Amino acid sequence: MKNKFTIAGLMVVISIIIVYKFGLVSPANAHRLDEFAKCLAEKQVTMYGADWCSHCQNEKKAFGSSFKYVPYVECPRDPKKCLDAGIDGYPTWVFPDGKKLIGEQGVLNLQKESGCQLPEN
Repeated sequence: MKNKFTIAGLMVVISIIIVYKFGLVSPANAHRLDEFAKCLAEKQVTMYGADWCSHCQNEKKAFGSSFKYVPYVECPRDPKKCLDAGIDGYPTWVFPDGKKLIGEQGVLNLQKESGCQLPEN
């Protein structure tokens, strides 16, 4: 009996996490991150990546349709720009002061690092 409650509780927690994580990019909220993405652009925060990179794909999915506002460099299409920026791995987020965040960051960490605010739920 106790195990059934433990499993049920775990299932509820997992469901809440999934709803929270994917709720930001549901079709009803497709443009919800527009202002956040525009803020990153205003602050000249650029993502360097590659279409074939699964971590880059995850970063793009986290923004949904709002990713169109994020400054993005597709390194296989513009290798000189990426070499000049010192890109060693994908994705890499580069800030105007030269700070680099290498690897998948997620919108919560980008909020923390950039000072741009995510929308309220």
